[in-house]
Order: sequence, then C-alpha cells, then structure tokens
Amino acid sequence: KQSSSNPTRHQHHLFNTSTMKLAVFATLLVSASAFSINKADVAKAAAAGAIAFGVATQPAMAANVENGETIFNANCAACHAGGQNVIMPEKTLEKEALEQYLTGGRNAGSIITQVTNGKNAMPAFGGRLDDDDIADVAAYVLAASDEGWE
Repeated sequence: KQSSSNPTRHQHHLFNTSTMKLAVFATLLVSASAFSINKADVAKAAAAGAIAFGVATQPAMAANVENGETIFNANCAACHAGGQNVIMPEKTLEKEALEQYLTGGRNAGSIITQVTNGKNAMPAFGGRLDDDDIADVAAYVLAASDEGWE
C-alpha cells in the first residue's frame, strides 16, 4: 500500500492543482475580455482570485546547489574553473564582475538567461541542459561567488 504522505506525489498534486487553477483564471480572463469589461478591473480581479486560491503562493522548488556544482564541473569549468573566464579574463564569475558585466546584474534569473541563451563567445546551453539543471548551476554560481570561489 502506497503512503499518501509521499512528498513527490504531494508536490505533483500541488503542481496539478495550481496549474488547473491558473488555467481556470486564464479562461475567465479571456472570456471576460471578450465582453466590454474594463481590462484593468479584470486583471485586478484575476490577480486577487489567483492569490486567494493559492496559485501564487505555492512554494517554489529550491535549486540544488550540489547538483549545480556537478553540472558546472561537467559543462562550465573548461572556461570558468574557479570562477574565472579563460576567454574574457575581466568577465569572471566573481561577485563584483557578475554585478558589473552580467545583463540584469547578479541574480539567478540573469545567470539562467545567460546560460540558456549564451552570449558572445559563450555557447547556449538551453538545448543541452534542462531547465532544472540550469537553475541548479545558477544557484551554485551565486553560492560560490558568495563564498569567493574557494
């Protein structure tokens, strides 16, 4: 007999429930937009409803820094070992350089964008790594830059 307290099963249920709620609100928004209703009022109502039903309050899955390190070592370290940059030496993965050179500044979203899409000499990894692995690499880069790339 399978336990109903299986966390993976529970998280899957939360995702499906949230996805369903979001789909219902999107349908309501589109339906309301078909009528001559003030779109700002519809958007406010949809946002309030989404929050009330918990769509926006589901916990995000935390990135896995250890997996990020493994993925980084296998895919990024050839150019970025120790947080350095063998192609463009000034554009390291050090805290200050990330803030200065990374489009959007030093944050997970900016790192994810750069890793996914590539830029200049850096190739895109969006077709090679899945979204979770890229998010894990971003978490690892942020953590390692906080610690000074020891």
